[in-house]
Amino acid sequence: MQTTHLQTTSLQTIEHWINGTTTAGDGARFGDVTNPATGKVSARVALASKATTEEGIAAAAAAFPAWRDTSLARRVQILFAFRELLNARKGELAAIITAEHGKVLDDALGEIARGQEVVEFACGIPHLIKGGYTENASTKVDVHSVRQPLGVAAIISPFNFPAMVPMWFFPVALAAGNTIVLKPSEKDPTAANWLAALWREAGLPDGVFNVVHGDKESVDTILDSPEVSSVSFVGSTPIAKYVYDRGTAAGKRVQALGGAKNHMLVLPDADLDLAADAAVNAGFGAAGERCMAISALVAVDSIADELVAKIAERTRTLRIGDGTRGCDMGPLITAAHRDKVAGYIDAGIDSGATVVIDGRNPSPDAEGEGFFLNPTLFDNVTPEMSIYQDEIFGPVLSVVRVDSFDDGMKLINSNLYGNGTAIFTNDGGAARRFENEVTVGMIGINVPIPVPMAYYSFGGWKNSLFGDTHAYGSEGGHFFTRGKVVTSRWLDPSHGGLNLGFPTNS
Repeated sequence: MQTTHLQTTSLQTIEHWINGTTTAGDGARFGDVTNPATGKVSARVALASKATTEEGIAAAAAAFPAWRDTSLARRVQILFAFRELLNARKGELAAIITAEHGKVLDDALGEIARGQEVVEFACGIPHLIKGGYTENASTKVDVHSVRQPLGVAAIISPFNFPAMVPMWFFPVALAAGNTIVLKPSEKDPTAANWLAALWREAGLPDGVFNVVHGDKESVDTILDSPEVSSVSFVGSTPIAKYVYDRGTAAGKRVQALGGAKNHMLVLPDADLDLAADAAVNAGFGAAGERCMAISALVAVDSIADELVAKIAERTRTLRIGDGTRGCDMGPLITAAHRDKVAGYIDAGIDSGATVVIDGRNPSPDAEGEGFFLNPTLFDNVTPEMSIYQDEIFGPVLSVVRVDSFDDGMKLINSNLYGNGTAIFTNDGGAARRFENEVTVGMIGINVPIPVPMAYYSFGGWKNSLFGDTHAYGSEGGHFFTRGKVVTSRWLDPSHGGLNLGFPTNS
């Protein structure tokens, strides 16, 4: 990202949101925000220094005691108000996402809907975090448990879902009584400020929800701050590991969701039309910039030719262009990322994979110099190729042929990632065995993108997750709270007072 020193400019400046209002911070550094469909810089975003980041953290820390002591009933009322406001104005947020990320409007609305599910789930927080009670555990001794908020919860979110990923975390964290510091991607930062303003409109007290824009300087400040109790991160595996290692070394609770190489296994008895539709949608939706995208299609060889032909036929009908024009797929996030993905296509060709559809010469329905690639389909990909091994994060689908179900299972389980996977089959026994034996955290059976509903939890295995707690659902409720157990005995004057110590017959 290009950064500049303070200068006179006609561009809108996207500022931080701290303690209920926007602020420029120290105003020393800025980054460009670009519309990926046109290639034009649309705004600049303030990049926080260590001092500005600490200001956001301090605002959250100061707001925590009062928010912690706010009744569950009042917290939930504010969540319901936020839910209603978001539902009424989701079109505004979708337009912001499309303008800064590039995904088509339907994808942006779908992102908001999936985030809204977590808001609705968090409205039931009283049930999720209620404690237990045992009467007379020992003679006249009662025991009860409570779950209490942690304090300041930091969220470091990626560019590909600027609304949904933060909403995986902050509804549950807020409902449980924590305060928030959100560090969104500097590539598409406006959605975070829009959400912060909506929280204020819903009645959230100032300082409870803060947004600090920035880069590594902000991230390191968050990870090192003694006032931050937890960190929730989504991004690439190397950065997830860095966040986890540095955050836990500073004594924080960390959930760091990393990269993926999601496989879709297609067996000979599968409905190939269904499988082809799923492969196209899961491989090329949102330009492949999804951690749950299918990037490796594992086809049993006997049906591979027919399946590849069906996928190619569907892929050629996709309209690529500006997300506001009713297209099927938009641009990639930056020119640099587009060039990186194009480099993987070059590498796939050089390594001997069969190019069924080459996406390097797009003709998008868009104005200007946007960051477009058409979908690319490779066949006869082998496990040693970089297009198989690496998370490309673009519209590149690789078909790997195997001889059998067992070979497909072995391939998936030997992969370093374990985020999501899918199997397409009409054989219940094969599906059940796949579900039981595959070493992946989220599994789809005839469902290509198995993102769990909000009342379950999202997260993978192996190099796709650092930490042991997944996002949202019951695991989210436990991540953002910690337990206390209270053992009590009370003086009862009518029965001769208090006998210190446990009776021998307890």
